[in-house]
Amino acid sequence: MIRPCTDSDVPDIFTIVNDASRAYRDVIPPDRWHEPYMPLEALKEEMERGVEFWGCEENGQLIGVMGMQPVKDVTLIRHAYVKTERRNRGVGGKLLNHLLERIHGKILVGTWQAADWAVRFYEKHGFQLAGEAEKNRLLATYWQIPQRQIETSVVLVYKSVR
Repeated sequence: MIRPCTDSDVPDIFTIVNDASRAYRDVIPPDRWHEPYMPLEALKEEMERGVEFWGCEENGQLIGVMGMQPVKDVTLIRHAYVKTERRNRGVGGKLLNHLLERIHGKILVGTWQAADWAVRFYEKHGFQLAGEAEKNRLLATYWQIPQRQIETSVVLVYKSVR
């Protein structure tokens, strides 16, 4: 079941994000990795800035989360994570398709350039990599991230047909 997350889900979202993000530990530049990957306060700040989380629930437990955030004239897909033991079983695809059905207009997602599995996931679902100049423009326009993260990230673009 996919459902909107509430404030009572914050502890589970925190756990899922920090469990699943371990996949990045030896992939992204060491200066971008930290423990926890997303501190609790940072998660709460993201939600206060308009990231609306949706969760995939199985047997009463959240097993994956994905956020969407309207920013200016686009919607960003943010913080897409599935519990490590539940990966590669379609959970992320179900969450993404659920969000895509609810979003109208241009959709962007940013991820680490070295996370080739994440890039392939989004490409499989109809996203296309932005070129380097466009990526830099998009990251500067729609995200609030440090320059070092811009240098080591990619942006993928999806245009809704609705």
